[in-house]
Amino acid sequence: MASSTADSLSASAPDPYEACSQLAREHYENFPVGRLVPKKLRPHVHAVYAFARVADDLADEGYADPRKKLNGPTPTEVERLQVFRSYRQAWQNALQGKEYDRSYAWIFEPLQKTKAELDLPDSLFLDLLSAFEQDIVKRRYADFPEVLDYCRRSANPIGRLVLLIHGKRETDLAQLSDHICTALQLANFWQDVSVDLGKDRIYIPQIDLRRFGVSEEDLFAGRPTPNFRNCLRYQSERAWELFHQGEPLPRYLPRPLSWEIRLTWLGGAEILRKIEKSNFDTLSHRPTVTKLDFLRLGLQAFLGQ
Repeated sequence: MASSTADSLSASAPDPYEACSQLAREHYENFPVGRLVPKKLRPHVHAVYAFARVADDLADEGYADPRKKLNGPTPTEVERLQVFRSYRQAWQNALQGKEYDRSYAWIFEPLQKTKAELDLPDSLFLDLLSAFEQDIVKRRYADFPEVLDYCRRSANPIGRLVLLIHGKRETDLAQLSDHICTALQLANFWQDVSVDLGKDRIYIPQIDLRRFGVSEEDLFAGRPTPNFRNCLRYQSERAWELFHQGEPLPRYLPRPLSWEIRLTWLGGAEILRKIEKSNFDTLSHRPTVTKLDFLRLGLQAFLGQ
């Protein structure tokens, strides 16, 4: 549970940023978390990461896998919303200088310090919270614009915050970052089709499932039909297009930030390549980017390849 994580981390963290940094170190993702940024900026990145990671975990907790027999009671949607909204309200109270649930102080205190020092806008944090809350109540997406709107709030704010932490406020750079972040979110969706089905979530647009003749029965049964593979190929092509649109971003950034963004780009592209190698079957097997892959990709990023 996220609350128990907060208790265990905050108990041994004299440095106001240490608990956030510890959380970032302990979670392996498809992208680096502040590993290549200057040391003085790393705590700021970790504070933003902790805020988003805990919010995302709260939104995801308690989902019953519709494909499995339940072993015990799970929180209802109403109960999940209540817990998540308590987190959101605590953050809003913290911003307003009001009393809030102190179990989140290990995140909110360093993040408020970061916001003040670097002049980070509230809107980006509110966008993140709105997307995570949406995950609790919205499990199907009618069309691709709906998916893109979710990405705009769930993924793009992270990229923009990283740029702002590094003092990069140019609009054109933010737009390039949006392309990469949206593409990475899409790649994660297509990588995690089977995982999301376990939460009764389908990010593949309903209009595309109908267009390619893919039934939800096939999805939940884990049947990688030719229709499903063709549908996922189409979704992957959309992600590739956005990756290509955002690819120039590292050229306009100083090192080591340019290396980190390039590594993020390469990591997302690697997911899509592995999906392609699986013949677009992410129902029976989830492709992963391993630590060994990241060593190889890290070298590529360093050499500018």
